[in-house]
Amino acid sequence: MSNTEAVPVTPVHSGGAGVPAPAGIEVLTPRDVPLGGPRAMRVRRTLPQRSRTLIGAWCFADHYGPDDVASSGGMDVAPHPHIGLQTVSWLFSGEIEHRDSLGIHAYVRPGELNLMTSGHGICHSEVSTPATTILHGVQLWVALPGEHRDTARDFQHYAPAPVPLDGGEVRVFLGTLAGDTSPVRTFTPLLGAELHLAPDATLTLDVASDFEHGVLVDAGDVLLDGTALKPAELGYAAPGRTTLTLTNRAADPARLILLGGPPFGEEIVMWWNFIGRSHEEVVQARDAWMSGDRFGSVEGYDGDPLPAPKLPTVPLKPRRNPR
Repeated sequence: MSNTEAVPVTPVHSGGAGVPAPAGIEVLTPRDVPLGGPRAMRVRRTLPQRSRTLIGAWCFADHYGPDDVASSGGMDVAPHPHIGLQTVSWLFSGEIEHRDSLGIHAYVRPGELNLMTSGHGICHSEVSTPATTILHGVQLWVALPGEHRDTARDFQHYAPAPVPLDGGEVRVFLGTLAGDTSPVRTFTPLLGAELHLAPDATLTLDVASDFEHGVLVDAGDVLLDGTALKPAELGYAAPGRTTLTLTNRAADPARLILLGGPPFGEEIVMWWNFIGRSHEEVVQARDAWMSGDRFGSVEGYDGDPLPAPKLPTVPLKPRRNPR
């Protein structure tokens, strides 16, 4: 998925600007962002924010749908580049066709992980298929640590089995949770999982105390350690917890995405679809994309690649989370 914003900005509410909510949970609210085009599908973006750039190495979170593609046009993201990150595609419903300059032609389907590593540079396209009527899911990015930013392009697919829990179930697509471990390779310790909670259920999960965590609510009236989260909001929990308690107060099942990882100790420069460490690095990547170097090409997409937006008139500054 391509980032249409050159300068990401988001509000935060948590009992006052930048003030932790009760029980130490920070509540991050999304903003609507169009993917582009005259019939643009809109997504809800919760990362990055002014108050929080990353959760672990997770640096970007778009949540979209349920989207009726007959009225919205669905997803049609032309070939675009990435550096310094991994893309994590996860669907609740629908189907997306993926093509990239590694030569991979794959499909994103509900409950199946597609993870693409850009490293030094890759480009790809994402198009919802003709069979899709309702498109619903999340698109996530992971920042690569400095020592692995120029790693080789890669693509991994994994379909985790559901693990039953008392009051729900979980699919662990990255890391380890509830006794289940994903085999997918990452460059920093990470947790990524889809959770279902039964109506009126409460679930307490054992988690790594050195991880910070984010809970993105897709559906349900949810409490995270006693703090209310509405659909599309993301609750942030700082390191130090050994458990997370989730409650679904609704009469219908709840669905959540749980993200986690140890705090990412590096500053990043994030602009368009690039994650670097300096303004100059981003400029070089943009120039390489516009000149046709470095990223390769996507075969089989019917249309032109996305042009890079203009750079801001002031140098891009590195960002990190507040201490």
